[in-house]
Amino acid sequence: MDAWRQVAAGRGRARGRAAAVPSSGNGVPLGGAGGGRVKGSGNAVPSVPSPGGAATLAASGRRQRSTGGEAPQTPGASELTSQRKFEEIKKANEAAARKLVEENCSSSSSEEEGDEDLEGKQGKIVANTFISYTTHTDGDIHELERTKQYLNEAFQAGAMTCLICIASVKRNQAVWSCSGCFCIFHMPCIQKWAKDSQFLVSSVTDEDFGKKDYPWPCPKCRFEYKRSETPSRYYCYCGKVEDPPLDPWLVPHSCGQVCEREFKPPCGHKCLLLCHPGPCPPCPKMITTTCYCKKAKPIPRRCSAKQWSCQLPCGRKLLCGQHRCENPCHAGTCQPCPRVSRQKCVCGKKEAERSCASPVWHCDQVCGKTLPCGNHTCEQVCHVGACGACPRSGKRSCPCQKSKFSLPCTEDVPTCGDSCDKVLECGIHRCSQRCHRGPCETCRQEVEKQCRCGKHTKRMPCHKPYLCETKCIKMRDCQKHQCRRKCCPGNCLPCDQNCGRTLGCRNHKCPSVCHRGSCYPCPETVEVRCNCGNAKVTVPCGRERTTRPPKCKELCSRPPTCHHTSQEKHRCHFGSCPPCHQPCQKVLEKCGHSCPASCHDQALVKQTGRHQPIGPWEQPAEPAFIQTALPCPPCQVPIPVECLGKHEVSPLPCYAVGPYSCKRLCGRMLSCQNHTCMKECHQVTQVDGCTGKNKAGPECLQCEEGCSKPRPLGCPHPCVMPCHPGKCPPCVQMLRLKCHCKITSLYVECRKITTADINEKNLLSCCKNQCPKELPCGHRCKEVCHPGECPFNCNQKVKLRCPCKRIKRELPCNKIRENQVSVECDATCKEMKRKASEIKEAEANAALEEEKRRQQAELEAFENRLKGRRKKNKKRDEVAVELSVWQKYKSYLLPVFGVMVAVLVWYIAYGVD
Repeated sequence: MDAWRQVAAGRGRARGRAAAVPSSGNGVPLGGAGGGRVKGSGNAVPSVPSPGGAATLAASGRRQRSTGGEAPQTPGASELTSQRKFEEIKKANEAAARKLVEENCSSSSSEEEGDEDLEGKQGKIVANTFISYTTHTDGDIHELERTKQYLNEAFQAGAMTCLICIASVKRNQAVWSCSGCFCIFHMPCIQKWAKDSQFLVSSVTDEDFGKKDYPWPCPKCRFEYKRSETPSRYYCYCGKVEDPPLDPWLVPHSCGQVCEREFKPPCGHKCLLLCHPGPCPPCPKMITTTCYCKKAKPIPRRCSAKQWSCQLPCGRKLLCGQHRCENPCHAGTCQPCPRVSRQKCVCGKKEAERSCASPVWHCDQVCGKTLPCGNHTCEQVCHVGACGACPRSGKRSCPCQKSKFSLPCTEDVPTCGDSCDKVLECGIHRCSQRCHRGPCETCRQEVEKQCRCGKHTKRMPCHKPYLCETKCIKMRDCQKHQCRRKCCPGNCLPCDQNCGRTLGCRNHKCPSVCHRGSCYPCPETVEVRCNCGNAKVTVPCGRERTTRPPKCKELCSRPPTCHHTSQEKHRCHFGSCPPCHQPCQKVLEKCGHSCPASCHDQALVKQTGRHQPIGPWEQPAEPAFIQTALPCPPCQVPIPVECLGKHEVSPLPCYAVGPYSCKRLCGRMLSCQNHTCMKECHQVTQVDGCTGKNKAGPECLQCEEGCSKPRPLGCPHPCVMPCHPGKCPPCVQMLRLKCHCKITSLYVECRKITTADINEKNLLSCCKNQCPKELPCGHRCKEVCHPGECPFNCNQKVKLRCPCKRIKRELPCNKIRENQVSVECDATCKEMKRKASEIKEAEANAALEEEKRRQQAELEAFENRLKGRRKKNKKRDEVAVELSVWQKYKSYLLPVFGVMVAVLVWYIAYGVD
């Protein structure tokens, strides 16, 4: 049975903790868990007498053996006896198991109290250590939190963890502390880490393996150390004692002497604490110092907080030279002047509002001043001082830089006619053209080119690069992936893939680029909390599985699992809370009485419906119990109850109280005031607070006869109600009517249309919408749905303009149709017309002038081209051979001879006659 196993397990655990401790009958040690005294406590735990669980089991076994020799009993009597014995054994086992659970809970609570006392003492010791840092002026407790954390971790067993092997750092193990992050590592772990780091770096980057002094990094903060700084011996924290002895009265791995390390940043003083882990606290020395602005009197302050502000205005003159600093007393240089003033640029052409802190500024305008040559202007943008000489003056070189010319600044340097001989972009060949302006052309000579990796050659133009398609098969620096770059020259790029290996914490993966060797430890930290979350301890990632949750001093804040509003006070814990032993006191739903039994919301009940053994050869399954809430027992209080129809009163038990019928006729008067209810005694709901026994309720029968009373004058509908007292209700049936505009169908109650006069009927026949009829002017009628003709009084606003369309007015439609108003142009309109005509005439004149200027410019350009052509012909004549007289004047003599011949012929022809 489960109880036997629990007892045996409890006895075994007691022997494991204290073999010589006497135990009670149920297997629980008399001195509590741990054997007599609780760790960290000086008081003995009182022993608890055994409830007699094991003795009862032994006695019941002897009784069974003693009855074996007696005369045989009948089958019915033997079954009863076996059942009774089984019940006794079951109750004894349950009592023993319950007592065992209570004893374990009490022992665990005493252990928690002892641990809390020990932690409290440690906290007081650490607080007294740093009391001198916070009792004087300007003591800041927040600056000491980091040092306190390292001290607390050093005192707690298993709190310090080596990030390389993810294991606890024990008191008797050699350790090494980083000077950058003060993280503690095992000596063999850090030595192996440094050796592997140097090996990987030197094997990848150095051909002469092991000859250069490569640094190695800290696994946590990456602070680099030289090869000579590789730890080889075990020192204390302050570095004074080698192999510090293990002393239970000192901080682990400490020598117990004064630290005497220099503070960071250095101030001239040394640490006054005993040899300790972690960084040194801020300097506690008291010095006399003044504020930043040197205006206040010197006061004594901590050396770590010697810089302070008096909060008075600084008053130092700013860089602008006009204003003073208005900020409170501060460190360092003053901020730039925040004021704004109007300032001129460097050249003085523009003036703008700018910050007083930047008085020198440049505008975006070109200088434009005439240079000393008198032909060109300065092209610099807003500058200081003289413009300088003309950049085209003096000796200037031709484009190929071989010849120099002294020419006026107005003339360009001509080409020298020699070959260019400039080195082309390829860096091998030179330009073969004549001296020319502009860049040289691309090199087009064909050469035998070798690819970048040196495996292939090809003849191709010099300016084109040659890359082959061969992929590099060399391994990258990670020694896991190939380069796979086309035409690689041999210097393969570093691997750009992510490492992705699972770190030692087994929770995260390495985020670094793919690399060789071991990955850096996981930089994450995890908080291990108690059940309520108030107490927590920060451990490296991966240690949260093996770290014991911290002890919490807060009370358990869980809500009670039963119906009670509160439970017994106990400390924060894991697991379920102890069972409730308070009286139930539940208010029964039916009668409202309180339950006198003990709390039964978490009772152990045997689980039913489990697998039954098939035959005697199959071992029977052990009974299983589940925790469930049992219902309260029925109430037995006698309660007088009246029948449903209130004819008689009879006493009934409280749990059986309920409505019942006495089988009589109801006999109550119905609502029609003419008949009585003929139903059997039934429940009647009181209406309107009436307590009379003759008043019918809603459960009584209803009169099903129709109403025969006369209807109001003019109503054609009958009364729809059954037989009822008093007058008939008004007729509420709806009549369908058409509105005045004959569009909408209206539904009106019969009582309204029959009782209305002529005006009310017209109002009921109105649909409340705008009349859809159209007036003679073309607009819609503005009246609401009405009878008869629409009135002709259209007030719709219509826009009316003057002939030039400038003046616009809105007038009623009826006045416009009657020609009562009109809009004429005024003097402004006429003036605008005149100005428009003048503008058009001016534009035409301007266009004519522009055309004349354009034609004049074309004529001048043509004459200039013609002059240049004449000069070229003149030069050509000077070079040619001298012509004869006939060749010079034949163009003039030929026409003269022609005229003379014609005159002679005419004279001969007509003179002879």
